Amino acid sequence: MRTWVLLLLALLPLAGGAAKASVPNVVIINADDMGWGDLGCYGNRVNPTPNLDRLASQGMRFTSFYAAQAVCTSSRVGLMTGCYPNRLGLGGIALGPSSKLGLAESEQTMGTIFRQAGYRTCAVGKWHLGDAPQFLPPAHGFDESMVIPYSNDMWPKGYFPGDESRKMKYPPLPRYTDGYRMGLVDDWADMDELTSVQGFRGMKFIRDLARRSKPFFLYLATSMPHTPLGASKDFKGKGPTPYAETLADLDRMVGAIMRVLDDMKVAENTILIFTSDNGPWLNFGKHAGSAGHFREGKGTTFEGGVRVPLIVRWPGKVEAGSVSGALSSNIDLLPTVIEACGLSSPALPIDGLSFLPVLKGERAKVREDFAYYYGDKLEAVRVGRWKLHLPHKHRSYEDMVFPKQDGAPAETKTKSIDLSLYDLVADPGERVDVKDRNPEVVNELKAFAEKERKRMDAAKRPVGRAN
Repeated sequence: MRTWVLLLLALLPLAGGAAKASVPNVVIINADDMGWGDLGCYGNRVNPTPNLDRLASQGMRFTSFYAAQAVCTSSRVGLMTGCYPNRLGLGGIALGPSSKLGLAESEQTMGTIFRQAGYRTCAVGKWHLGDAPQFLPPAHGFDESMVIPYSNDMWPKGYFPGDESRKMKYPPLPRYTDGYRMGLVDDWADMDELTSVQGFRGMKFIRDLARRSKPFFLYLATSMPHTPLGASKDFKGKGPTPYAETLADLDRMVGAIMRVLDDMKVAENTILIFTSDNGPWLNFGKHAGSAGHFREGKGTTFEGGVRVPLIVRWPGKVEAGSVSGALSSNIDLLPTVIEACGLSSPALPIDGLSFLPVLKGERAKVREDFAYYYGDKLEAVRVGRWKLHLPHKHRSYEDMVFPKQDGAPAETKTKSIDLSLYDLVADPGERVDVKDRNPEVVNELKAFAEKERKRMDAAKRPVGRAN
């Protein structure tokens, strides 16, 4: 194990009994490119995920939860602000090194709101909201941070050892601590240690704050299982697939977070949330996750691209082992957690709706509809069980020819879909177009789509721009 990992371990204080805070703590773990069908509790029989399955048994598992958009930056904008990302000029985008764009400083994030309310805040892992100083975590409400500014494939080493395809495209991959550049993810050994290092930093934050009996908000956005995959030596080369090994490493990290909450006696007063930023990047074969029985994956507005896992544990408030089919999105997380903690709503309008009544078992649903944007284009809408795809072109992962090299990406295709209506209850895989049998439903959803377009056009705010 590398020296900087040992230093992190040395910083972990001994466990101790901390008095419960009067308001709940919040921990959000946001995985990268994890599919709806990747976890045992969602039906997977290949990937070993005992800790996440245990988390689901202790909380509520959602089956109809959506990322705001099926791409890294845009999804994180939605989670952090409660807004559809195209409202803030960041739809359909994965920001790269030295980007001139990012999340505007004028926007209130979860970090901003929690810090203003007296919480200690920390961001760990993948940030991806811009790498200029005014876009990094300290500018968005985080007292502490240890982040990689963008995706782990934005480095010069490629997708697998020996791959040189990224060498001329990207500079070395930096780490930022509290807004300062502090070292690099330099080689494959660093990549294998990413999950452990991010977990250690999150654990340290929890221990520090629990010992001080101060309320905390931890946003732990793991770099994995986004390709290039990495896994610690306890799992690497020992699983059925490279992806399963990476998930086993990530699952162990989640178990460690659960354990430190128990050790510090703050688990009962902590809302622990696990989700993913979008669906799986399917053209990476055995290095990619699973969308389960849903169609397509990352980068599309089909269910496989945007429907993702969500597990919420809040002992005494959320029924253990419960399952909800309530329509909800990561834009709804901000209003949900701030209502749960009794905090003030953002000053500027947002698109998210609190589903706290669903968590508490008071209502079966809160949200009735959802708009599927990609970039600034509205590609589909959902109302209840019905989903209407508007005509658009899309990437497709179907009928791919995979290269011989394991871990190298296959070529995707560009396809088109015409106006199509799907019944997501009877046909969650979006295979049977029923628009001709349901003209009234089509007209209802077309009217909603037109209203949504006009609403969003009127709601847009300026994107952040680097100095």
